[in-house]
Amino acid sequence: MTYKTIQDTVHGSVKFSGPFLELIDCPELQRLRGIKQLGLTNLVFPGANHTRLEHSIGAYHVAEKMSQQLQLKEHEKNTVKAAALLHDVGHAPFSHTLEFIIESQKDKDHMDVTQELIRGDRKIEERDHQTIPDILEDHGIDPKQVADLIKEKTDRVKITDFNVHEEQGYFGEEKYMYQMIHGPLDVDQLDYLLRDSHYTGASHGIIDMERLIQTVEIYNGNLVVSKGGVAAVEGMLVARGLMYSSVYFHKTARIAELMLAKAVDWIEELPENLFSMTDRQFLDFLERKGDFQREVVDRLKYRHLYKKCLSLSREELSQAKDIDLENIGKLRNIRELERRIASKGNIDEKYVLVDVPYEEVKLSEPRLSKTGIKILDDENLSTLSKYSPLARALQRRPTQPWAMMISCPTEMRDKMGEKARKEIMSS
Repeated sequence: MTYKTIQDTVHGSVKFSGPFLELIDCPELQRLRGIKQLGLTNLVFPGANHTRLEHSIGAYHVAEKMSQQLQLKEHEKNTVKAAALLHDVGHAPFSHTLEFIIESQKDKDHMDVTQELIRGDRKIEERDHQTIPDILEDHGIDPKQVADLIKEKTDRVKITDFNVHEEQGYFGEEKYMYQMIHGPLDVDQLDYLLRDSHYTGASHGIIDMERLIQTVEIYNGNLVVSKGGVAAVEGMLVARGLMYSSVYFHKTARIAELMLAKAVDWIEELPENLFSMTDRQFLDFLERKGDFQREVVDRLKYRHLYKKCLSLSREELSQAKDIDLENIGKLRNIRELERRIASKGNIDEKYVLVDVPYEEVKLSEPRLSKTGIKILDDENLSTLSKYSPLARALQRRPTQPWAMMISCPTEMRDKMGEKARKEIMSS
């Protein structure tokens, strides 16, 4: 059988053959070479230049190892490996940076687009290369089954204090393949924690992947972890929480992302070919859309970023008279608050950024507060949150140290901090 070995920085040799050798060369996957895994985080961590293609290769490799551990049937292995390899083909430029804007304007996220590409529902340019569904079908893999593993299924949840807690309404169904792609212990995050830690130099993300995979089992149709894997699972949850607070939501990286998102929100419409563009192509498009967009692109290019002028905790926000904590995170409400703050400071609203990341976190990383991993001890089954005090504590831990952050250009910082506080707290 013809095969190709790719040397991956994190996992070493990764072998591709059959449908996966054809998929890795398709334009949709190769486009991911031009999309950074961590968006603009390289402005804070200079080594964070790895791409979505590298991560896709890594997720495929982890899926293969987990499939072998679980002794899946051949068609199940191929379906899960295809989903892992293809799970990010629908990402727009700069990964999650623009997801909130895109969802607001187009009412879809990267998982919707990924499903469309896998099923063949999305119009693509004419080309010589086969489409993704053609490749899958030629090798006896059902594109619909692959696509069904991609989209996050919303289980019943309740929202309390900015944390999402799982209701165990699904257990007992055949969910293990889906949970390998979307779950509290899936191949996506097993790779991205290791990969992002390696490239940023932040040691927080180091996890014991081998131990985690060795202790995963299928029980009543669901992924569970044997008792011997509890420490490794706790370590993964700690790593995930620390990576979010120290890397993914580093305030400077966050400000850079908000600057780009604001520039995009001020153009009339997103390009039709958005989901076929790379980071570089999108910046070229954006800087031609107007003076403000060109200014933001230049600021990002030379790292002339806005600065934080005010940060408020949830407790402080609860004292504000005109702030609805459950709705303030919606984009239209954020933009309205930016207009009010800018008016108080007599500056253009384009230069005020309000960050209330709760709604955005739910969209880009709905698994973050999930600790509902099942632990199997002999024949006794319990959730990790019941088994581990550490898991319960992590469930309550906030993703970022602020509930609301205001930023603006450096020269306006001193004036706008007080103006913003007055508008928010006394309105």
